[in-house]
Amino acid sequence: MSGIGMEAARAIADRVERFVRDVVAPYERDRRRDHHDCPTDELVGELRGLARDAGVVSPHILPDGRHLSQRETALVLRMTGLSPLGPLACNTAAPDEGNMYLLGKVGSAQIRERFLKPLVAGEARSAFFMTEPAAEGGAGSDPSMMLTTCRLDGNHWVIDGRKAFITGAEGAQVGIVMAKAEQGACMFLVDLPDPAIRIDHVPNTLDSSMPGGHAVLTIDNLRVPADQMLGQAGEGFQYAQVRLAPARLSHCMRWLGACIRANEIATDYANRRTAFGKLLVDHEGVGFMLAENLIDLKQAELMIDWCADVLDTGAPGGAESSMAKVAVSEALMRVADRCVQVMGGSGLTSDTIVEQVFREIRAFRIYDGPTEVHKWSLARKIKRDWKAARS
Repeated sequence: MSGIGMEAARAIADRVERFVRDVVAPYERDRRRDHHDCPTDELVGELRGLARDAGVVSPHILPDGRHLSQRETALVLRMTGLSPLGPLACNTAAPDEGNMYLLGKVGSAQIRERFLKPLVAGEARSAFFMTEPAAEGGAGSDPSMMLTTCRLDGNHWVIDGRKAFITGAEGAQVGIVMAKAEQGACMFLVDLPDPAIRIDHVPNTLDSSMPGGHAVLTIDNLRVPADQMLGQAGEGFQYAQVRLAPARLSHCMRWLGACIRANEIATDYANRRTAFGKLLVDHEGVGFMLAENLIDLKQAELMIDWCADVLDTGAPGGAESSMAKVAVSEALMRVADRCVQVMGGSGLTSDTIVEQVFREIRAFRIYDGPTEVHKWSLARKIKRDWKAARS
Protein backbone atom coordinates (compact mmCIF):
# COMPACT_ATOMS: atom_id res chain seq x y z
CA MET A 1 0.00 0.00 0.00
CA SER A 2 1.74 3.14 -1.24
CA GLY A 3 -0.20 5.90 0.54
CA ILE A 4 0.57 9.61 0.24
CA GLY A 5 3.75 9.86 2.32
CA MET A 6 4.19 10.47 6.03
CA GLU A 7 4.58 14.24 5.71
CA ALA A 8 1.24 14.61 3.92
CA ALA A 9 -0.38 12.20 6.37
CA ARG A 10 0.93 14.25 9.31
CA ALA A 11 -0.69 17.35 7.82
CA ILE A 12 -4.05 15.53 7.78
CA ALA A 13 -3.45 14.27 11.32
CA ASP A 14 -2.64 17.78 12.52
CA ARG A 15 -5.87 19.10 11.03
CA VAL A 16 -7.82 16.28 12.66
CA GLU A 17 -6.14 16.89 16.02
CA ARG A 18 -7.09 20.57 16.02
CA PHE A 19 -10.67 19.71 15.14
CA VAL A 20 -11.04 17.01 17.81
CA ARG A 21 -9.42 19.06 20.57
CA ASP A 22 -11.05 22.40 19.76
CA VAL A 23 -14.47 21.43 18.38
CA VAL A 24 -15.33 17.88 19.44
CA ALA A 25 -13.98 17.77 23.02
CA PRO A 26 -16.43 20.45 24.31
CA TYR A 27 -19.29 18.15 23.23
CA GLU A 28 -18.18 15.51 25.74
CA ARG A 29 -20.56 17.11 28.24
CA ASP A 30 -23.46 17.06 25.78
CA ARG A 31 -26.35 15.13 27.30
CA ARG A 32 -27.77 13.78 24.05
CA ARG A 33 -27.44 10.12 25.00
CA ASP A 34 -29.84 7.23 24.61
CA HIS A 35 -31.07 4.98 27.42
CA HIS A 36 -27.86 2.94 27.09
CA ASP A 37 -25.79 6.15 27.54
CA CYS A 38 -24.59 5.94 23.93
CA PRO A 39 -24.41 9.10 21.77
CA THR A 40 -27.64 9.67 19.85
CA ASP A 41 -27.72 9.86 16.07
CA GLU A 42 -28.76 13.50 16.45
CA LEU A 43 -25.52 14.27 18.30
CA VAL A 44 -23.43 12.28 15.82
CA GLY A 45 -25.12 14.05 12.91
CA GLU A 46 -24.33 17.47 14.35
CA LEU A 47 -20.70 16.55 14.97
CA ARG A 48 -20.35 15.06 11.51
CA GLY A 49 -21.72 18.25 9.99
CA LEU A 50 -19.00 20.19 11.81
CA ALA A 51 -16.41 17.69 10.60
CA ARG A 52 -17.68 18.08 7.04
CA ASP A 53 -17.28 21.85 7.31
CA ALA A 54 -13.73 21.31 8.59
CA GLY A 55 -12.89 18.85 5.82
CA VAL A 56 -12.14 15.96 8.17
CA VAL A 57 -14.89 13.43 7.39
CA SER A 58 -13.30 10.05 6.53
CA PRO A 59 -9.81 11.62 6.59
CA HIS A 60 -8.21 8.20 6.12
CA ILE A 61 -9.81 7.82 2.67
CA LEU A 62 -8.65 10.03 -0.19
CA PRO A 63 -11.08 11.78 -2.57
CA ASP A 64 -10.30 9.20 -5.29
CA GLY A 65 -11.34 6.36 -2.94
CA ARG A 66 -7.84 5.16 -2.06
CA HIS A 67 -7.03 4.49 1.59
CA LEU A 68 -4.02 5.89 3.37
CA SER A 69 -1.39 3.27 4.12
CA GLN A 70 -1.78 1.56 7.47
CA ARG A 71 1.17 3.51 8.86
CA GLU A 72 -0.39 6.78 7.69
CA THR A 73 -3.80 5.72 8.98
CA ALA A 74 -2.23 5.19 12.42
CA LEU A 75 -1.31 8.87 12.58
CA VAL A 76 -4.80 10.01 11.66
CA LEU A 77 -6.91 7.56 13.66
CA ARG A 78 -4.87 8.21 16.80
CA MET A 79 -5.90 11.85 16.57
CA THR A 80 -9.58 11.04 16.01
CA GLY A 81 -9.39 8.95 19.21
CA LEU A 82 -8.34 11.89 21.39
CA SER A 83 -12.03 12.14 22.31
CA PRO A 84 -14.51 9.25 22.57
CA LEU A 85 -16.67 11.32 20.20
CA GLY A 86 -13.83 11.97 17.74
CA PRO A 87 -14.14 8.78 15.67
CA LEU A 88 -17.89 9.34 15.38
CA ALA A 89 -17.43 12.92 14.26
CA CYS A 90 -14.69 12.07 11.75
CA ASN A 91 -16.32 8.83 10.53
CA THR A 92 -13.42 6.60 11.59
CA ALA A 93 -15.34 4.64 14.25
CA ALA A 94 -15.97 0.92 14.43
CA PRO A 95 -17.69 -0.88 12.81
CA ASP A 96 -17.96 1.62 9.94
CA GLU A 97 -14.21 2.06 9.41
CA GLY A 98 -13.63 -1.68 9.10
CA ASN A 99 -16.68 -2.15 6.90
CA MET A 100 -15.53 0.63 4.56
CA TYR A 101 -12.12 -1.00 4.30
CA LEU A 102 -13.66 -4.37 3.44
CA LEU A 103 -16.07 -3.04 0.81
CA GLY A 104 -13.33 -0.95 -0.76
CA LYS A 105 -11.16 -4.07 -1.07
CA VAL A 106 -13.60 -6.72 -2.26
CA GLY A 107 -16.93 -5.08 -3.11
CA SER A 108 -18.20 -5.10 -6.69
CA ALA A 109 -18.66 -1.77 -8.49
CA GLN A 110 -22.39 -2.01 -7.79
CA ILE A 111 -21.84 -2.70 -4.09
CA ARG A 112 -19.32 0.12 -3.77
CA GLU A 113 -21.69 2.60 -5.40
CA ARG A 114 -24.78 1.57 -3.47
CA PHE A 115 -23.40 0.67 -0.03
CA LEU A 116 -19.86 2.04 0.30
CA LYS A 117 -20.40 5.52 -1.09
CA PRO A 118 -22.85 6.71 1.61
CA LEU A 119 -20.62 5.23 4.32
CA VAL A 120 -17.53 7.11 3.10
CA ALA A 121 -19.58 10.30 2.85
CA GLY A 122 -20.62 9.89 6.49
CA GLU A 123 -24.28 9.77 5.50
CA ALA A 124 -24.99 6.27 6.83
CA ARG A 125 -24.02 3.93 9.66
CA SER A 126 -23.35 0.23 9.28
CA ALA A 127 -23.31 -3.00 11.28
CA PHE A 128 -21.40 -6.27 10.90
CA PHE A 129 -23.56 -9.30 11.70
CA MET A 130 -21.21 -12.12 12.70
CA THR A 131 -21.34 -13.10 16.40
CA GLU A 132 -24.25 -15.12 17.81
CA PRO A 133 -25.83 -15.82 21.22
CA ALA A 134 -23.51 -17.87 23.43
CA ALA A 135 -26.44 -19.51 25.22
CA GLU A 136 -27.53 -20.99 21.89
CA GLY A 137 -24.07 -22.31 21.01
CA GLY A 138 -23.51 -19.73 18.30
CA ALA A 139 -20.33 -18.19 16.93
CA GLY A 140 -18.21 -15.86 19.00
CA SER A 141 -14.43 -15.81 18.88
CA ASP A 142 -14.70 -19.08 16.91
CA PRO A 143 -16.60 -18.15 13.72
CA SER A 144 -16.68 -21.80 12.62
CA MET A 145 -19.46 -22.28 15.21
CA MET A 146 -21.80 -20.14 13.09
CA LEU A 147 -25.41 -21.33 13.15
CA THR A 148 -27.01 -18.69 10.91
CA THR A 149 -27.84 -20.31 7.56
CA CYS A 150 -28.38 -19.14 4.00
CA ARG A 151 -29.85 -21.01 1.04
CA LEU A 152 -30.29 -20.08 -2.60
CA ASP A 153 -33.88 -19.62 -3.76
CA GLY A 154 -34.02 -18.52 -7.39
CA ASN A 155 -32.05 -15.27 -7.69
CA HIS A 156 -32.20 -14.59 -3.94
CA TRP A 157 -30.49 -16.00 -0.86
CA VAL A 158 -32.69 -16.66 2.16
CA ILE A 159 -31.04 -16.10 5.57
CA ASP A 160 -32.25 -17.35 8.96
CA GLY A 161 -30.58 -17.20 12.35
CA ARG A 162 -29.80 -15.23 15.47
CA LYS A 163 -27.05 -12.69 16.09
CA ALA A 164 -25.67 -11.09 19.25
CA PHE A 165 -23.46 -8.13 20.17
CA ILE A 166 -24.10 -6.53 16.79
CA THR A 167 -22.64 -3.08 17.28
CA GLY A 168 -24.72 -0.24 15.89
CA ALA A 169 -27.48 -2.44 14.43
CA GLU A 170 -30.13 -0.19 15.94
CA GLY A 171 -30.22 2.83 13.64
CA ALA A 172 -27.86 1.47 10.96
CA GLN A 173 -28.65 1.78 7.24
CA VAL A 174 -26.13 -0.75 5.90
CA GLY A 175 -25.57 -4.29 7.12
CA ILE A 176 -22.97 -6.95 6.34
CA VAL A 177 -24.47 -10.32 7.29
CA MET A 178 -22.46 -13.53 7.67
CA ALA A 179 -24.20 -16.88 7.25
CA LYS A 180 -23.22 -20.40 6.21
CA ALA A 181 -24.29 -22.23 3.07
CA GLU A 182 -23.43 -25.74 1.88
CA GLN A 183 -20.35 -24.21 0.20
CA GLY A 184 -19.20 -22.55 3.44
CA ALA A 185 -19.43 -19.07 4.97
CA CYS A 186 -20.97 -16.22 2.95
CA MET A 187 -21.24 -12.45 3.33
CA PHE A 188 -24.15 -10.32 2.15
CA LEU A 189 -24.86 -6.59 1.90
CA VAL A 190 -28.33 -5.59 3.08
CA ASP A 191 -30.32 -2.40 3.43
CA LEU A 192 -31.42 -1.58 6.97
CA PRO A 193 -33.84 -1.53 8.60
CA ASP A 194 -35.51 -4.65 7.19
CA PRO A 195 -38.65 -6.25 8.67
CA ALA A 196 -36.96 -9.67 8.45
CA ILE A 197 -34.32 -8.48 10.95
CA ARG A 198 -35.91 -8.01 14.37
CA ILE A 199 -33.96 -6.45 17.24
CA ASP A 200 -34.90 -8.42 20.34
CA HIS A 201 -32.72 -6.77 22.97
CA VAL A 202 -30.01 -4.15 23.35
CA PRO A 203 -28.21 -4.93 26.62
CA ASN A 204 -26.59 -2.34 28.81
CA THR A 205 -22.84 -2.82 28.50
CA LEU A 206 -19.71 -1.50 30.18
CA ASP A 207 -18.82 0.66 27.15
CA SER A 208 -20.94 3.51 25.82
CA SER A 209 -19.10 5.09 22.89
CA MET A 210 -20.88 3.42 19.97
CA PRO A 211 -24.33 4.59 18.79
CA GLY A 212 -26.97 1.87 18.76
CA GLY A 213 -25.27 -0.28 21.40
CA HIS A 214 -24.70 -3.99 20.84
CA ALA A 215 -27.94 -5.68 19.79
CA VAL A 216 -29.26 -9.23 20.03
CA LEU A 217 -31.50 -9.91 17.05
CA THR A 218 -33.37 -12.48 15.00
CA ILE A 219 -33.10 -12.89 11.23
CA ASP A 220 -36.25 -14.56 9.91
CA ASN A 221 -36.55 -15.37 6.19
CA LEU A 222 -34.38 -12.45 5.07
CA ARG A 223 -34.31 -12.43 1.24
CA VAL A 224 -31.19 -10.90 -0.31
CA PRO A 225 -30.60 -10.54 -4.07
CA ALA A 226 -27.77 -12.78 -5.26
CA ASP A 227 -25.76 -9.83 -6.56
CA GLN A 228 -25.54 -8.48 -3.00
CA MET A 229 -23.27 -11.32 -1.95
CA LEU A 230 -19.63 -10.37 -1.45
CA GLY A 231 -17.69 -12.54 -3.88
CA GLN A 232 -18.78 -16.14 -4.13
CA ALA A 233 -20.49 -18.58 -1.79
CA GLY A 234 -17.99 -20.13 0.60
CA GLU A 235 -15.58 -17.16 0.58
CA GLY A 236 -16.96 -15.47 3.70
CA PHE A 237 -14.17 -16.44 6.09
CA GLN A 238 -11.59 -15.32 3.53
CA TYR A 239 -13.19 -11.88 3.41
CA ALA A 240 -13.51 -11.78 7.19
CA GLN A 241 -9.74 -12.08 7.39
CA VAL A 242 -9.34 -9.19 4.93
CA ARG A 243 -11.30 -7.07 7.39
CA LEU A 244 -10.24 -8.37 10.78
CA ALA A 245 -6.47 -7.77 10.90
CA PRO A 246 -6.65 -4.09 9.85
CA ALA A 247 -9.81 -3.54 11.92
CA ARG A 248 -8.29 -4.83 15.16
CA LEU A 249 -5.26 -2.61 14.53
CA SER A 250 -7.57 0.38 13.94
CA HIS A 251 -9.05 -0.21 17.39
CA CYS A 252 -5.52 0.02 18.79
CA MET A 253 -4.93 3.30 16.96
CA ARG A 254 -8.12 4.98 18.20
CA TRP A 255 -7.81 3.83 21.80
CA LEU A 256 -4.19 4.89 21.93
CA GLY A 257 -5.43 8.40 21.20
CA ALA A 258 -8.01 8.14 23.98
CA CYS A 259 -5.38 7.02 26.50
CA ILE A 260 -3.00 9.80 25.43
CA ARG A 261 -5.75 12.28 26.28
CA ALA A 262 -6.64 10.53 29.56
CA ASN A 263 -2.98 10.67 30.56
CA GLU A 264 -2.89 14.39 29.74
CA ILE A 265 -5.87 14.93 32.04
CA ALA A 266 -4.32 12.87 34.86
CA THR A 267 -0.98 14.67 34.43
CA ASP A 268 -2.68 18.05 34.61
CA TYR A 269 -4.50 16.96 37.77
CA ALA A 270 -1.29 15.71 39.41
CA ASN A 271 0.46 19.01 38.66
CA ARG A 272 -2.34 21.09 40.17
CA ARG A 273 -3.55 19.05 43.15
CA THR A 274 -1.70 19.42 46.46
CA ALA A 275 -1.76 16.83 49.24
CA PHE A 276 0.49 16.23 52.23
CA GLY A 277 2.33 19.48 51.66
CA LYS A 278 3.29 19.12 47.99
CA LEU A 279 1.94 18.56 44.50
CA LEU A 280 0.78 15.02 43.75
CA VAL A 281 3.32 14.73 40.94
CA ASP A 282 6.11 15.25 43.49
CA HIS A 283 4.98 12.19 45.43
CA GLU A 284 7.07 9.32 44.11
CA GLY A 285 4.13 6.92 43.88
CA VAL A 286 2.17 9.28 41.64
CA GLY A 287 5.15 10.42 39.60
CA PHE A 288 6.15 6.83 38.93
CA MET A 289 2.63 5.96 37.70
CA LEU A 290 2.77 8.81 35.20
CA ALA A 291 6.24 7.73 34.13
CA GLU A 292 4.99 4.19 33.58
CA ASN A 293 2.16 5.61 31.49
CA LEU A 294 4.65 7.25 29.15
CA ILE A 295 6.49 3.95 28.78
CA ASP A 296 3.30 1.99 28.00
CA LEU A 297 2.02 4.64 25.58
CA LYS A 298 5.28 4.64 23.64
CA GLN A 299 5.39 0.85 23.53
CA ALA A 300 1.80 0.80 22.25
CA GLU A 301 2.64 3.35 19.56
CA LEU A 302 5.66 1.35 18.39
CA MET A 303 3.71 -1.92 18.34
CA ILE A 304 1.00 -0.31 16.20
CA ASP A 305 3.57 1.12 13.79
CA TRP A 306 5.35 -2.24 13.52
CA CYS A 307 2.15 -4.10 12.67
CA ALA A 308 1.08 -1.34 10.26
CA ASP A 309 4.38 -1.72 8.42
CA VAL A 310 3.75 -5.46 8.07
CA LEU A 311 0.25 -4.90 6.67
CA ASP A 312 1.61 -2.28 4.27
CA THR A 313 3.78 -4.95 2.63
CA GLY A 314 0.59 -6.73 1.60
CA ALA A 315 1.07 -9.54 4.11
CA PRO A 316 -2.10 -10.82 5.85
CA GLY A 317 -0.65 -9.84 9.23
CA GLY A 318 -2.82 -12.20 11.24
CA ALA A 319 -0.18 -13.15 13.79
CA GLU A 320 1.25 -9.63 13.92
CA SER A 321 -2.16 -8.05 14.48
CA SER A 322 -2.88 -10.60 17.21
CA MET A 323 0.36 -9.65 18.96
CA ALA A 324 -0.39 -5.96 18.56
CA LYS A 325 -3.94 -6.32 19.82
CA VAL A 326 -2.80 -8.16 22.95
CA ALA A 327 0.15 -5.89 23.71
CA VAL A 328 -1.67 -2.63 23.03
CA SER A 329 -4.93 -3.47 24.78
CA GLU A 330 -3.10 -4.69 27.88
CA ALA A 331 -0.77 -1.66 27.93
CA LEU A 332 -3.65 0.77 27.48
CA MET A 333 -5.58 -0.95 30.27
CA ARG A 334 -2.67 -0.24 32.58
CA VAL A 335 -2.56 3.38 31.43
CA ALA A 336 -6.31 3.90 31.91
CA ASP A 337 -6.21 2.28 35.34
CA ARG A 338 -3.31 4.48 36.48
CA CYS A 339 -5.10 7.60 35.25
CA VAL A 340 -8.10 6.77 37.44
CA GLN A 341 -5.80 6.01 40.38
CA VAL A 342 -3.81 9.25 40.04
CA MET A 343 -7.02 11.29 40.07
CA GLY A 344 -8.50 9.48 43.06
CA GLY A 345 -12.19 10.20 43.57
CA SER A 346 -12.19 12.63 40.63
CA GLY A 347 -11.16 9.78 38.36
CA LEU A 348 -14.35 7.90 39.21
CA THR A 349 -16.67 10.65 38.04
CA SER A 350 -17.92 11.65 34.61
CA ASP A 351 -16.48 15.15 35.10
CA THR A 352 -13.69 14.12 32.69
CA ILE A 353 -13.40 11.37 30.07
CA VAL A 354 -10.96 9.38 32.24
CA GLU A 355 -13.70 7.22 33.75
CA GLN A 356 -15.21 6.49 30.33
CA VAL A 357 -11.84 5.68 28.78
CA PHE A 358 -11.23 3.14 31.56
CA ARG A 359 -14.56 1.44 30.75
CA GLU A 360 -13.99 1.52 27.01
CA ILE A 361 -10.51 0.02 27.23
CA ARG A 362 -11.81 -2.78 29.44
CA ALA A 363 -14.32 -3.63 26.72
CA PHE A 364 -11.59 -3.35 24.07
CA ARG A 365 -9.77 -6.26 25.73
CA ILE A 366 -12.78 -8.44 24.79
CA TYR A 367 -13.93 -7.38 21.35
CA ASP A 368 -12.07 -8.29 18.17
CA GLY A 369 -10.85 -11.34 20.04
CA PRO A 370 -10.03 -11.47 23.75
CA THR A 371 -6.41 -11.70 24.82
CA GLU A 372 -6.65 -15.43 25.48
CA VAL A 373 -7.88 -16.26 21.97
CA HIS A 374 -5.01 -14.34 20.38
CA LYS A 375 -2.48 -16.05 22.64
CA TRP A 376 -3.98 -19.44 21.77
CA SER A 377 -3.76 -18.63 18.06
CA LEU A 378 -0.12 -17.57 18.45
CA ALA A 379 0.68 -20.73 20.41
CA ARG A 380 -0.73 -22.83 17.56
CA LYS A 381 1.49 -20.92 15.14
CA ILE A 382 4.52 -21.57 17.33
CA LYS A 383 3.80 -25.31 17.19
CA ARG A 384 3.25 -25.28 13.40
CA ASP A 385 6.45 -23.34 12.81
CA TRP A 386 8.39 -25.69 15.08
CA LYS A 387 7.14 -28.73 13.19
CA ALA A 388 7.81 -27.12 9.80
CA ALA A 389 11.38 -26.29 10.80
CA ARG A 390 12.02 -29.95 11.54
CA SER A 391 10.30 -31.53 8.56
